[in-house]
Amino acid sequence: MTVVELLKQMVSKRASDVHLQVGSPPTARIDGRLAGFGDKPLTPAETEAICKVLLTPEQWEEFEYKHEMDFAYSIAGVARFRCNVFRQRGSIGIVMRIISDVIPSFETLGLPVKNMVEFSEYERGLLLVTGPTGSGKSTTLASIVDHINHNHAYNIITIEDPIEILHRNKQSIVVQREIGSDTRDFRAALKYAMRQDPDVIMIGEMRDKETVEAALTAAQTGHLVLSTLHTNDSVRTVNRIIDFFPPHERDQIRIMLADSLIGIVSQRLLPRADGTGRVVGLELLINTPLIKEYIKDEAKTPQIKDALMEDNIRGMQTFDQHLVKLYSSGLITLEEALSAATSPHELRLMVTRMTEV
Repeated sequence: MTVVELLKQMVSKRASDVHLQVGSPPTARIDGRLAGFGDKPLTPAETEAICKVLLTPEQWEEFEYKHEMDFAYSIAGVARFRCNVFRQRGSIGIVMRIISDVIPSFETLGLPVKNMVEFSEYERGLLLVTGPTGSGKSTTLASIVDHINHNHAYNIITIEDPIEILHRNKQSIVVQREIGSDTRDFRAALKYAMRQDPDVIMIGEMRDKETVEAALTAAQTGHLVLSTLHTNDSVRTVNRIIDFFPPHERDQIRIMLADSLIGIVSQRLLPRADGTGRVVGLELLINTPLIKEYIKDEAKTPQIKDALMEDNIRGMQTFDQHLVKLYSSGLITLEEALSAATSPHELRLMVTRMTEV
């Protein structure tokens, strides 16, 4: 079986990731769980041959020098793949994230449509999508960009490492720049994006102080900025942004963040109770005047969680509150809800109160 045939088979099985490693058969993550394809372990020669199929000659030369690299690979009419190749124990390993050619809608993703549409309609400010690796952040960002592309005549610039979902021009112009091949790094790309007449700037990930600072500045100067962070909830997201900066700059950054933030969507993917896939669990923050006050004051930042729990009219909710909703709707099991909960004790209390009503 060729690597293309293998990848097509894994896509047909609804895999999210593909692992190719010496000593194990090809393995895919399906509905959050790893499953092997066949029982024949891959050899060093086989993973090297696969790697050479996936990489261009220039990429192979770079890989031989760096021993690891990120890149994108496409099979026409099947899918795109976000790939990472690396060396381990003297052999080559490959991990590929499967990216569908179809950009799903907010409704298809299980996101709150009203809130997501409202977020997408802002002309300036910072919108963050957060969560652990494999939680669907990139897909949510792509869905937001696609909604804007459908409904507004904007200039949208994306900065990605690598480019994942391809956007075709609809009402908007979409310029997609890839770190390494199109631009040196996020910092440089952001600097020059400001000279390219952008309305919307999508940053694949905020990784350092310089990128965060540039994103906040862009959001304050009349641009809609979309980005991601590897944080699990709203409070941790605020603290993570502040922690990028030295202590003497943090008060000013708190003010900038409070003034520019639109909202935070924190998400994780959870196995469905019926075993047919996964469902998104999410925490939703909308930057209200009260939230602004809590962001500006370090002592009050932990109170953001209480504000989310109490302000459900706007659609705000904590992750644990949404887990209770998913459990009460029969979409996830109680065991899965407790396992994923930020506070299993609080979640159990919420479930108990719900059953007593």
